[in-house]
Amino acid sequence: MALAALLAAFSCTEREEIQSPVLRAVTPLEQTLEIPQGKTVNLPFKVEDPDYEVGRVQLLLPGGKTPQEYYLKEVLTGEDKGSYVAVIADAGLGIQYETSVSLAVMTANDSYVLSPLVTIKSAKDPTAGIRTGLPVVYIDTAGGVDIKSKDTYVTATVGIRGFGGYQDFAPAPARVKGRGNTTWEWPKKPYLIAFDSRQSVLGMPKHKRWVLLANFMDRTLMRNLVSMKVSSMMTGLAWTPRCVPVELILNGNHKGSYLLIEQVRVDKNRVNISETDGLLYELDFHYDNTVQWKDHGIPFAVKYPDEDDITADQISRAKSVISEASNVLYGSGFTDPQNGYAKYLDVDSYIDYWIVYEVMCNHELGNPGSVYFHKDVNGKLTAGPCWDFDWGVLSFYTSNGANGLVNGHAIWYDRLFQDPAFKARVRERFLELKPQLQAIPDYMEECRTLLSESAKLNFAMWNPADDRSMNGGSIINGDENLSFDAAIDRLKSNFNTHLAVIESKL
Repeated sequence: MALAALLAAFSCTEREEIQSPVLRAVTPLEQTLEIPQGKTVNLPFKVEDPDYEVGRVQLLLPGGKTPQEYYLKEVLTGEDKGSYVAVIADAGLGIQYETSVSLAVMTANDSYVLSPLVTIKSAKDPTAGIRTGLPVVYIDTAGGVDIKSKDTYVTATVGIRGFGGYQDFAPAPARVKGRGNTTWEWPKKPYLIAFDSRQSVLGMPKHKRWVLLANFMDRTLMRNLVSMKVSSMMTGLAWTPRCVPVELILNGNHKGSYLLIEQVRVDKNRVNISETDGLLYELDFHYDNTVQWKDHGIPFAVKYPDEDDITADQISRAKSVISEASNVLYGSGFTDPQNGYAKYLDVDSYIDYWIVYEVMCNHELGNPGSVYFHKDVNGKLTAGPCWDFDWGVLSFYTSNGANGLVNGHAIWYDRLFQDPAFKARVRERFLELKPQLQAIPDYMEECRTLLSESAKLNFAMWNPADDRSMNGGSIINGDENLSFDAAIDRLKSNFNTHLAVIESKL
């Protein structure tokens, strides 16, 4: 009997030693979690018995259903025995929520052990109260640091809420810095976004680089938008930057109405020239580029190849392309159809480019500022793209647009208009475009409707008349102290007036 009892005791001990750990309880270490839009949060939890190895885990609402607003992305093993981390992700539905949920850890026999309830809610929506009908771009910098420089990037994530009009864009890693010359000095700042990888935003083709124009000085908020519309009508221009009006939220703070626009870059979807032998020029009186010079008194700079990549040979070739064309243009035989300026310039592009600037009364073609030319490897010098139409556009403050042409003597056009054939072609092209141009005031009305709610919020924050600080104490466009609607009425009137002036002067 003693031997039998001993064997029985040994068998019992052996069974206890090989018995599997039993899951008795699941304990979350947080009671409430907030999930930012499109992001994840960690919910640490522990189990009893610590030797139990957690396998399948679910999130269950009190009624037994799984939540739709968020989901369990993964479960990670913690540092201590029996500790784990549930990674919970927002589902990107763009709605506010607050629910109670349990962690359901499955056991070996397909039952589960529920944790006490945890409150899961969406983080405060930074777009709450900002329902202007426009998409909302939100930029969150690492650590919430300010963007103080147009030379130094800040690490950030950039997302977009489309609110039904556009597809949402989940937050993506990017770098952001300031941009602009005069515009950077004003209180409402413009920004340059450089995504870590090529992105398509608001239906526009993929690229890394995008610009947020502040339109600070523009009481109508539409000078750039309307100008890009006019430019897009021009078949002689290879590419016009696509753009969408948006609201901007930076680190949770609403910054007002902006224009999200494609940056001028060499790319198959933008300035489509050879990345090996193509050339992109900027004519700009600021004269603040690395590779720059003057030809016949006109400031030229090379924007592509980039300043960090351009070689001495490429610089020499870029300069020779300009000097060869301009020497012929200003030479005695410049009108010769075979060997004159038409041999070097894509004339159709220069005509359409001039019409955009003239129709919009943009005097910076003659200044010049933000004026672009480009040349493909075997092509002619081509005008475009159009860029930066806010200073003095359709204002009659910076030009005699009410009575005469604004750009009749701008840069190379001063010489081109000395050719009667060129002037005749410009007039013919203008009359061809006239029916489309006469519809632009209707487009301005569409923009009025689109931007009206945005304007209310924007001008409650910013006073465009502060632009006088950069203009000797005088406002720039002349409508800065008007209401939004009165400024648009003035814009339409000036447009119609100048359209008639152009026809009479050509």
